[in-house]
Amino acid sequence: MCIPLPSPSCYGRPLISLSSDASATEVLKDSEEGRSVSAAAPNIKHDWYQTESHVVVTLLLRQANPDDVTVNLKETEVDVCATAPSGSYHFNLHLAHPIITKLSGYRVLPSKIEVKMRKVHGHHWESLEGEGVVPSIHSSGQETQPAYPSASGKNWDALASQLAAEEKGENSEGDVALNHLFQQIYADGNEDVRRAMNKSFVESGGTVLSTNWGEVGQEKVEVKPPDGMEWRHYEI
Repeated sequence: MCIPLPSPSCYGRPLISLSSDASATEVLKDSEEGRSVSAAAPNIKHDWYQTESHVVVTLLLRQANPDDVTVNLKETEVDVCATAPSGSYHFNLHLAHPIITKLSGYRVLPSKIEVKMRKVHGHHWESLEGEGVVPSIHSSGQETQPAYPSASGKNWDALASQLAAEEKGENSEGDVALNHLFQQIYADGNEDVRRAMNKSFVESGGTVLSTNWGEVGQEKVEVKPPDGMEWRHYEI
């Protein structure tokens, strides 16, 4: 199971706007064609999750041309223009909390576009859009563990399984991204997450990696070989 979270590879470029000297006829024609394309083109499905330091928005658009993808990031806004074999798309989002644009970026994969944004404040986002409320700091001084996952309702294991299926066979850099991801989950997770990862990996012989201590803490984690392979124990 994996949740690829690579470092941002590039930053957004300015969006192309209509020139001021365009004729009224051209504007009207472009407007009519734009309405027709918008009505026919499907909406871009998106999802999101977060760590203590970042928010990641995934746009599920297949075979987008990296040269035709433009991502503009502002303090509380994300704007994406992309072209794929299925058509041209525009995605705009007003964020619930501010981000640090200089420490944010995006990458284009065969099946999706990922926008990774650095939080200004390291608190948990209750929602991705709208007017977010910054949680107050309690005077007790007790540290509040980050709540995972995001408001989408996923847990780490479920999200890992889903993204593992999507990423299978996509690129040759998957192993590097996975290792980076697991290191980040381990660093950002609480004590139960770390205990679950250590126990599941060791007891399963490196075939299982779980972040759910409630599932793996009570019994031994069995070996689960990859599909098409069989586990055999050899005595020396």
